[in-house]
Amino acid sequence: MPYLSGTRRNRLLVPWPGETGALGLLGLLPATLYFWYGAHDELGPDPVNVFERWLGLWAVRFLLAGLAVTPLRALTGLNLIRYRRLLGLLAFCYVCLHVGVYVGLDQQGNIGVLVRDVTQRPFLMVGFAAFMLLVPLAATSNRASMRYLGRRWGRLHRLVYVVAGLAAVHFLMAFKTYNATSVSYAALLMAMVAWRGWAAWGRWRART
Repeated sequence: MPYLSGTRRNRLLVPWPGETGALGLLGLLPATLYFWYGAHDELGPDPVNVFERWLGLWAVRFLLAGLAVTPLRALTGLNLIRYRRLLGLLAFCYVCLHVGVYVGLDQQGNIGVLVRDVTQRPFLMVGFAAFMLLVPLAATSNRASMRYLGRRWGRLHRLVYVVAGLAAVHFLMAFKTYNATSVSYAALLMAMVAWRGWAAWGRWRART
């Protein structure tokens, strides 16, 4: 297959009508499938835990995909920037579902038990910290917020790298023992954080 330059590859990614909505629905398909599996008793003896973990895993996947847009463009010339907002919102949606299953099904909405569980288990505190930082990012992922906040918008959205670091820690701590899945995803998240740090350092060096 002949080599395609970054410009030629980008020409193949022409927007089409209804693209965002269709891709958003496609992104929600895993959650729909696992809900269907759970409703039909196909998630094993502990369906709530399985459902909760899979939602968390997909949250990490979409977070990684969104964070990978900039490095991918820098390394290959492939520009997927118009999908980054959608990927971020899908990550937030899966985090909300992940938290919702934990609060509503795992803890059955018992606030006292919930508070005690979170305060006594460090990985939950880390996870909730990441969730709380994601809320303002999702709320301001629109053009109106970009215009209103101006340059502050970019500074605010750099928090996504803090979220990525917290997500990596939460993901590792959530497993009783390390395995290939937890270590791989945590390593990829930290690689995205490292890339951001390296790029920021490069820009600082260029200005000095």
